[in-house]
Amino acid sequence: MLTIYRVGDRATKKAPADRFTGDVYQDEVLVGAAPSRMRATNVTFNPGARTAWHRHPVGQTLWAVSGIGRVQVEGGPVEELRPGDTAVIPPDARHWHGAAPDSIFTHLAMSETGDDGGGTEWFEKVSDADYSG
Repeated sequence: MLTIYRVGDRATKKAPADRFTGDVYQDEVLVGAAPSRMRATNVTFNPGARTAWHRHPVGQTLWAVSGIGRVQVEGGPVEELRPGDTAVIPPDARHWHGAAPDSIFTHLAMSETGDDGGGTEWFEKVSDADYSG
């Protein structure tokens, strides 16, 4: 059966302060029903805002919608994201993502739950030194 979620059916949520630095807003796109394990969220970061370090059991894909963003997999360089860019983060890789210091940034974040139903595992906040690269 076709399901359509209309604009306004789900309110924008402010992301929790214990998992994000700065002001971040989330718009749920999809929470898959079995057998789907897909989750998709449109996320908007104010300048300098970012996630805490985290990982996903099946990885995560980010599609940059607008503004200038940043993403880093632990041990790698801080990478810039521009509209239309796609970042594919490997399974269980600790990483973070967010906006550049002087730009609002929006991305579509897509991930799946693991075989055991587990989702995102959150860690400490990203330091200013890590954010600056």
